[in-house]
Amino acid sequence: MKIDFPLVVIRGAGDLASGVALRLQRAGFPVVMTEIAQPLAVRRTVVFAQAIFDGFCQVEEVGGRRCELEEAPAVAAQGEVAVVVDPAGEALRQLQPPVVVDAIMAKRNTGTRRADAPFVVALGPGFVAGVDCHAVIETDRGHNLGRVLWEGAAAPDTGEPGELPGGGRRGSRVLRARDAGHVLGRFTIGDRIEEGAEIAVVRNASGGEYSSIAPFAGVLRGLIHPSVAVTAGMKIGDLDPRADVAYCFTVSDKALAIGGGVMEAILMGLARLK
Repeated sequence: MKIDFPLVVIRGAGDLASGVALRLQRAGFPVVMTEIAQPLAVRRTVVFAQAIFDGFCQVEEVGGRRCELEEAPAVAAQGEVAVVVDPAGEALRQLQPPVVVDAIMAKRNTGTRRADAPFVVALGPGFVAGVDCHAVIETDRGHNLGRVLWEGAAAPDTGEPGELPGGGRRGSRVLRARDAGHVLGRFTIGDRIEEGAEIAVVRNASGGEYSSIAPFAGVLRGLIHPSVAVTAGMKIGDLDPRADVAYCFTVSDKALAIGGGVMEAILMGLARLK
């Protein structure tokens, strides 16, 4: 039996947004994702934002294709995730999707409103269910990860990345820029890196450079695209102490859990609208 699933527009095409898109597309939902012209994602082997740079990318078995907004519904209907440069949110006005998911992960509401679509879902802190959107999905690791909240807000942002087994407190797995500039990687995503190795160099506008050093041994799980201008404090990479190369090329457990929560919310929300 063929089921006609409604179009879903996801704002953002980074790590967690891509886990949401993957689960929805697998279930049969046509998906359009919107991004900025220079995406800030670091886990570039598992994000649909990579299509902005390459024209086409693949997250696990699902293809993502950069296209113009007018082409997006047809691309999505053909079984690919359509990825559109759309910082102004024109997709919501032109496509008028039944479902919108805010997955920008700005830790604040950058403009999403409950009136944007018949059903609006938002990820993580910065939103209040029933005010900014219809449902909020918990993104904080722990007992409530992926839980659908029909009222209230998700746990507040701690400002600290969740710990992965093996990292302990020797140093953060998240690599951050100390100055503005561009990141020149010394390794490729998926490479094994020893403690103390120079992972990347950040070169500033005046030609000065500083090194990003591995705080522990692991596998490079993410590195920002070299064309993206970074600012001081920005996340530029991810070093995984579990050292399993396969994790670099598959969507994370966290992203899949959140994707499951989004699907639950959408199905419940659409049933309530009938």
